[in-house]
Amino acid sequence: MKKIFLLLLLVLSAFTAAFAQRIPAVGVIAFEAGSGVSAADAANVTGSVISELSSWGTLNIVQGSAGADYIIRGTLSRQGSSFVLSALTINANTQQELNTYTEQAGAVNNISIFSFCLKAVDRVPLPNYLLGTWQASLNMPDGPIVCIIEFKSDRTVAVERYDTWESRQNNSLRYEGYGKGIYLYAGFANRTITVNSQQVRIDAIVNINLTLEETLPNQTSVIAGLYLVFNGERTSFNLVNGTLPCGTNYDGPSVYPSASLGFVSFTKIR
Repeated sequence: MKKIFLLLLLVLSAFTAAFAQRIPAVGVIAFEAGSGVSAADAANVTGSVISELSSWGTLNIVQGSAGADYIIRGTLSRQGSSFVLSALTINANTQQELNTYTEQAGAVNNISIFSFCLKAVDRVPLPNYLLGTWQASLNMPDGPIVCIIEFKSDRTVAVERYDTWESRQNNSLRYEGYGKGIYLYAGFANRTITVNSQQVRIDAIVNINLTLEETLPNQTSVIAGLYLVFNGERTSFNLVNGTLPCGTNYDGPSVYPSASLGFVSFTKIR
């Protein structure tokens, strides 16, 4: 019974950590049709904005204002040779205006809905599923090399451990590094990209800038822009367009499949 209780406690802790961040509800009011624009065009743009925001997976999107934490109101109009989508986002509880913004193009269908949506939720607190401490490891002939890294809410990074490894003439060197850094996280940037001729749906983009100590010289500074794919529970993620580099193998595939080593698969440990 005690073992079952401990198992349930661990499962509950993981579930709570994954879903503790509140997902805000954003209401999209049907856009008004201004001068030179049909009601059908305004309705189509409204639908496109709702579809785009819904695809991000980091917001609860509702049509109208009922139950919304934040509200987007907009007007589609024609100004000279351009179609202009102008809007504002307000806090539904306080009625405070958060920001105003526009997007325009020579044709309604050419308006960048993605760019418009980025502006629309610029002041809306989106959940950051990267928060917490993550671990990755690579199994090498002389034992695993490990990375333990914490992403904090103030956009700083604490690197608890960052192993680097090198194999040359069948001799290996290992250093247990550590350090710090900063990062930028775009958890709404889920897009389909091409990686090694395959289409991959990514969940987020992270830009990382690390300063490390006690590592191999090539890894004292790590700067990377990486695409993330989370599992369904957001307790693990893979990097799909690159790695966090951690060493070099000069001895061929008998030691490691590639010449460059990098951390790719991470699991949340706390």
